Amino acid sequence: MASATKATIDPAQAEHFGKLAKDWWDPRGSSAMLHRLNPARLAYVREAVDAHWDVDPASFAPLAGRTAIDVGCGAGLLTEPLARLGARATGVDAAPENVGAARAHAEAMGLDVEYVAGGIEDLAGRKFDLVVSMEVIEHVANPANFVAGLADALAPGGLMILSTPNRTPLSRLAMITLGEGTGAIPKGTHDWEAFLTPDELSALLVGAGLEVSNLRGLGFSPARGFVLSNDTSLDYLVTARRA
Repeated sequence: MASATKATIDPAQAEHFGKLAKDWWDPRGSSAMLHRLNPARLAYVREAVDAHWDVDPASFAPLAGRTAIDVGCGAGLLTEPLARLGARATGVDAAPENVGAARAHAEAMGLDVEYVAGGIEDLAGRKFDLVVSMEVIEHVANPANFVAGLADALAPGGLMILSTPNRTPLSRLAMITLGEGTGAIPKGTHDWEAFLTPDELSALLVGAGLEVSNLRGLGFSPARGFVLSNDTSLDYLVTARRA
């Protein structure tokens, strides 16, 4: 059992997301926004993986022979693509309902993915070449403990990729006032005060013995949807490695 000081799961958040499990894979359901985010997130992951391990961009399996963990995986929307890119993939989520949905979907897709119900602290001692956690840190009980747990799970020479909303007036307007106000995002999903700025997240990463190697914005284009951008005012992605 993890000690109380290392616990990262917020039970209320786990309950909230567990209620969304049944239609997580429905691109028009309650997780529709994540489906729209996924192509840009995957593009960033692919760029980061190719650069970090000097992989041929034309390779179909850039993560072949490597382990990857998706922390806060939900029902596996990002975990499954990691497996398709060749990784021995593991997903961990605080909501058992999400893990059940993730296992069922992976089995139906013929994918061999390991799923664990719990937090990163429940995988203490295990190491992964790629540690990914997308739109999760703003929902945990203790962001510093969470980042420390992610850092502990990172294998020597490994790569970490995180994404999270920035704490700006734009993110409040887009994600809470409009997103949750119109029902595009389930009400109660976000607490704007819990959003981290890039400087705050970078400080947590440095405090855990890591260095930020890249920072990109995740913006929205009416014509193209979510796109990678130099503007971090809505949402952003970071890569980190051991200092």
